[in-house]
Amino acid sequence: MLARQRQAAILERVRAFGGVRVTELAAEFGVSDMTIRRDLETLHERGVLAKVHGGATVTGPGSTDEPGFRAKSVRQSAEKAAIADHAARLVHPGAAIALSAGTTTAELARRLVDVPGLTVVTNSLPVAEILHVGGRPDQTVVLTGGVRTPSDALVGPLAVAALGTLHLDLLFLGVHGISERAGFTTPNLMEADTNRALVAAADRLVVLADHTKWGTVGISSIVGLDAADVLVTDDRLAPDARRTLADRVGELVVVPGTEGTP
Repeated sequence: MLARQRQAAILERVRAFGGVRVTELAAEFGVSDMTIRRDLETLHERGVLAKVHGGATVTGPGSTDEPGFRAKSVRQSAEKAAIADHAARLVHPGAAIALSAGTTTAELARRLVDVPGLTVVTNSLPVAEILHVGGRPDQTVVLTGGVRTPSDALVGPLAVAALGTLHLDLLFLGVHGISERAGFTTPNLMEADTNRALVAAADRLVVLADHTKWGTVGISSIVGLDAADVLVTDDRLAPDARRTLADRVGELVVVPGTEGTP
């Protein structure tokens, strides 16, 4: 296959799925990772896709843009792993917790499969599948009903009703964006309602958000910055954002080891 043909096929996959991984493309086309990276660089320079760590995604996000789960999963993978590693240390055996939808919360779910006696409430199909397939038999997974979003979240009145009578120790919340004015935001109006119901059901709120979420504003606010008991982010977050968040959230945790990641 010629380079132009391969690049056209790559672009078609990005547009169809929202995102692609270098390793998957290399295996599919029978070429090296370096060849795929050069293809992605060429397409990036043409402005038809956005390069991210480990792959590429579609370009042009806005306040109502809602990437699919697969597209988001290839973004900031190192940062999400570091954030999830820290968040897992906050979970104790026998706890009743909630995990919202999102790729960072899915990373956290992979680290909770061996926690005994855990009860997990979630509106995320990937989170529920991870714990159902790999979790312990003494774990309980509660999946809300609702309408499925492009990011594989279940949202809407059914999800809100399911959460209305629950009392949970801890909520791990993934967000689309963070700003000083708008707080924690999402591009999906119904998901905002569902996330607010999750917040109301939990004694403590832990927000999991990599540095790219700062300055991004979705169309609907979930809660203000002051509502977060803990915000876990990575060390690529800008100094001014750190100062702002340290003043507003209960505790700001900046996990080390991701600064300088491409």
